[in-house]
Amino acid sequence: MYITVDNQHTFVATGGKPFNPNLPTVVLLHGSGTDHRGWALQARWFAFHGYSVFAPDMPAHSLSAGEALTSIEAMGAWLVRALDAAKVSNVHLIGHSQGFLVALEAAVLLSKRLLSVTAMATASAIPVNPALIETAQKDPALAAQMMLQWGFGNRHQYGASAVPGMQPIGIGQRIMANNPLAIDLAACNAYTAGSKRAQQLASEGCASCVILAAQDRMTPKKEGFKLAQDLGTHAQVIADTGHMLPMEAPKQSLSIMKTFIQTLEK
Repeated sequence: MYITVDNQHTFVATGGKPFNPNLPTVVLLHGSGTDHRGWALQARWFAFHGYSVFAPDMPAHSLSAGEALTSIEAMGAWLVRALDAAKVSNVHLIGHSQGFLVALEAAVLLSKRLLSVTAMATASAIPVNPALIETAQKDPALAAQMMLQWGFGNRHQYGASAVPGMQPIGIGQRIMANNPLAIDLAACNAYTAGSKRAQQLASEGCASCVILAAQDRMTPKKEGFKLAQDLGTHAQVIADTGHMLPMEAPKQSLSIMKTFIQTLEK
């Protein structure tokens, strides 16, 4: 569906069902340079099992118009305005990599509307090598290729795919090369408030879940474990997967996500 945020058309994937703001809403936030397509399986499952799904393309990404936002704080505030535009009342925030940094900033603004947060293949801070940012500025396609070679685990490097007939590295490269990857990476690199935000959520009793990838070479597990400690929870690690966890292990990640969220509502 399309909604209007800041006078710009914004695309939001809904998992294949009409959006109902009165249902608990699972918000799926993509990582740097990517878009809603990384959540295809997870979005469809939640949409057909009693939830609404809100998986936006951030401004200037893929199907969304507007200017790319240059800070994680601005992205978090934008997300809250997008949820307001869709009249969403109850929110489960789920973010992959940069998407979880955005979730942290949005979470503190959502107050009583926030039901839970889930972090996937991420940390409270995501420093980025300046050389990668420079490459993304000069040659986005090359930067995307580099990130995807680092980002996928060993099996996917040899052509394995969770979706028969599709090659996620090739598809991911085309998506990232045409999105504002350099701006996203610079925003991640500059963000320093994550640990404080996570600790604040823990002090307020926010339910949280952390899902990590055993072969993550972009946000190492040790940093994910620190995030889990800040949130006051225990991290779960999926074996044989890299940083692109939502696409590499959609079934395994969905199993953890849905168990966590459903348990909260019993």
